[in-house]
Amino acid sequence: MNNVLTVARKEWIDGFRDRRALYTLLIGSLFGPLMIGFMFSQIASQRKGAQEIKIPVVGREYAPILVNWLTQQSGVEIEAGPADPEAAVRDRKVDLVLVIEKDFAEKFRDSRPAPVQVVSDATSNSTRAKVSRLNSLLNGFSSETGSLRLMARGVSPIVASALKIEQIEVATSQQRAAMIFNFIPMFLILALFTAGMPIASDSTAGERERGSLEPLLIIPIPRWQLVAGKWLAATGAALTGMLLTLMVTLVVLSRLALEELGIRNHVGTAQILLILAAVIPMVLVSPALQMFVSCFAKSFKEAQSYLGLLVLLPTLPSILTIFYPLTNRPWMHPIPILGQYAMVTEILGGKVPPTLSLIAAPVVAILITAALLVMATKLFSSEKIIFGR
Repeated sequence: MNNVLTVARKEWIDGFRDRRALYTLLIGSLFGPLMIGFMFSQIASQRKGAQEIKIPVVGREYAPILVNWLTQQSGVEIEAGPADPEAAVRDRKVDLVLVIEKDFAEKFRDSRPAPVQVVSDATSNSTRAKVSRLNSLLNGFSSETGSLRLMARGVSPIVASALKIEQIEVATSQQRAAMIFNFIPMFLILALFTAGMPIASDSTAGERERGSLEPLLIIPIPRWQLVAGKWLAATGAALTGMLLTLMVTLVVLSRLALEELGIRNHVGTAQILLILAAVIPMVLVSPALQMFVSCFAKSFKEAQSYLGLLVLLPTLPSILTIFYPLTNRPWMHPIPILGQYAMVTEILGGKVPPTLSLIAAPVVAILITAALLVMATKLFSSEKIIFGR
């Protein structure tokens, strides 16, 4: 182990002597948490903006009853509409416009559907919450007016309701929050991939390009110890990146007003330990895979291009969830990347993965890592790999 630790220390120092490696570690670790904070801040801002909405109205003189009813609603302010509603919305001068037709009053008196138009731009993400609030208000006015018309004719409004629908939600608030936070495992795995990449590629393809691999192999130690030391250095970097991402993510989530979004999620010490137990197996596999792939590259730049394709692997489960649910699938847990994604999502939802899964995942990861390191050791014994530049 002394030889392995010596090689690991040497690769660790060489790796982080390069500022690009430090930037990769920091950027890869902070990208996810900062994206989470920005995204939820924007959602909260849009929802808050929808609670206090300004409605430009064109033709307000044709429907004083509707305008007065809207004015009485909480957080609603009526203002004069633009001369050309569609052009104003298209040019983003206003978020939306309510247009009341001239025959509104006549049809309203005759108890016929009175025409109104909501002019909006569906491509504007910032206005969707406001448009939804306005549509909800108009539907409320329509429902309330329809009930009063039935009562005026001696008919109970209940007659118009053929069904009484009651929604029963069996998922807990934490499980619903876990579905919203299902991108957290992706960011954790992405962080360990990017954090271990500089050392994994530089200690193999980089040394091969610089010609420093030959004198290193002259040292009278077994090749497997040399490979194990390089892998250990890359594993330490990957673990550091993952822990930094997890820590910053927890800090960001604790600072966000998630209650305003109807999200209640508590991540305690037990959940953190379970998340680490679920993700750490991937910390072993990722550097070994990156080292094995980098052995086939003749230069550091070529290795980076190969490893750039591997970074796409953590995003595949997120795409898969669109078509197939990953939770409550114990058979997925031992599979690298897929298992980490499924287990972390379940942990965030308040569930504890089966004990067998927590044992099987690291066992499978150790076997895969050992196989990759054995193959990398054989490559380090090949003259084509050592001298081929």
